[in-house]
Amino acid sequence: MAPRRTLSRQSPHCLACHAIGAHQIDPLITSEYYCRSESGQPAWLERVIDRTKEPRKPLLTLWLPFALIEWVRRSMDKGELIYDWNIVGAREMRACKVEFDDETLRDGLQSPSVTDPSIEQKLDLLHLMDSLGIDSADIGLPGAGPRAVADVTRLAQEIVDNRLDIQPNCAARTVKADIEPIIDISEKVGLPIEACTFIGSSPIRQYAEGWALEMMLTATEDAVKFAVSHGLPVMFVTEDTTRAHPDTLRTLYLAAIDSGARRICVCDTVGHATPDGVAALLACIKAIVAESGEDVKIDWHGHQDRGLGVINTIAALEAGADRLHGTALGVGERVGNTPMDQLLVNLQLMGYINHDLSNLMRYTEAASRATGIPIPITYPVVGRDAFRTATGVHAAAVIKAFKKGDEWLADAVYSGVPARMFGREQLIEIGPMSGKSNVIFWLERHGIEPTADRVQRIFDHAKQRNAVLEDQEIRSLI
Repeated sequence: MAPRRTLSRQSPHCLACHAIGAHQIDPLITSEYYCRSESGQPAWLERVIDRTKEPRKPLLTLWLPFALIEWVRRSMDKGELIYDWNIVGAREMRACKVEFDDETLRDGLQSPSVTDPSIEQKLDLLHLMDSLGIDSADIGLPGAGPRAVADVTRLAQEIVDNRLDIQPNCAARTVKADIEPIIDISEKVGLPIEACTFIGSSPIRQYAEGWALEMMLTATEDAVKFAVSHGLPVMFVTEDTTRAHPDTLRTLYLAAIDSGARRICVCDTVGHATPDGVAALLACIKAIVAESGEDVKIDWHGHQDRGLGVINTIAALEAGADRLHGTALGVGERVGNTPMDQLLVNLQLMGYINHDLSNLMRYTEAASRATGIPIPITYPVVGRDAFRTATGVHAAAVIKAFKKGDEWLADAVYSGVPARMFGREQLIEIGPMSGKSNVIFWLERHGIEPTADRVQRIFDHAKQRNAVLEDQEIRSLI
């Protein structure tokens, strides 16, 4: 990804720029950000001006369809409708490919409230992860027993049989007994499975366990060398990294890298970190990797105990992390892990990624059904109320935008997230805080004539209620 432009963020979703070749992007008309060239003109407009000067192409209509010309004409001032403080004085974006590791099927299932999904549900989730462009998935800890071995084997075989792009990894303690089943499964299905060997690293964990650093170092070296000698790629994971001493981290990471690990994972196991702490820690980790002299990638694994999972993960990306971990709906121990769905949404809107997220609803709904964890109605993007309003003032603005025939405006006037990007739409309901415009709009949307009597009857009824009216209730008043 190119660095951010000087005057405004490069949009990954600008249809006009895509159509005229200003940059290579996915043609979705869903972003509030607009490209600008160094001259200050919108990039697409400057491109139009340049193209009209080319030989044999004197007319814009020769290469822009009429419908697009009309859309461009109506869109020329959209960049002035939203002043984006997010990019005022912002740091330059890292030019990097962002990788994602989905922990729903392993770390996510450590929540004491989840139901362990059936293998059919796990397979469904694996396919949905793949459809969202997630790079890898932790498909289990086969060292846990026969059922875990069977499920991991089936999931790995599914990747092979369906030629999925998503790559598998498995968790393992730094003991050979946990690594051996990963080796067996990898050989059986004919697919490399990354071994994610983990050990606690903080002083408090060492004290509680009675561990000496020498023992931790020996366990690390033995486990990593054993996995590598059997052809497994290895990610070495330090639990509770965000509370660990830098000298301990240096000793463990250098030993793991010297033993053959080519990924290391920095973990905020108890959700202790803040964004500033993440930046400081990643600077330390990058220095350790540089000292090793090897090409080693850095993963970030966050938790939600302070509610900072998403912002900490973004901070980790900006500080140099290569792969980011998360779970569907943030399921996981205690209050959960970084929510993968929210992470994808934010990085898409920030311009770090350009994924097809149309299956995001299916992904979260499948995870909810499989784990028994309900989606809160106010949950960002996929919650029932994410794009739903019955408030008169809010609804009136959205309705006016719809009446202008401008879906972009309707999606942006009272929403910071474009509903259409995720296969959703703005919904106008009727309730005690609604105005008559809500009633008229609802009736028109349902193909019912909004006569004065009808509107007044529904409006009066809504004012007497203490909640939003259900569709059946509204129809009974028609």
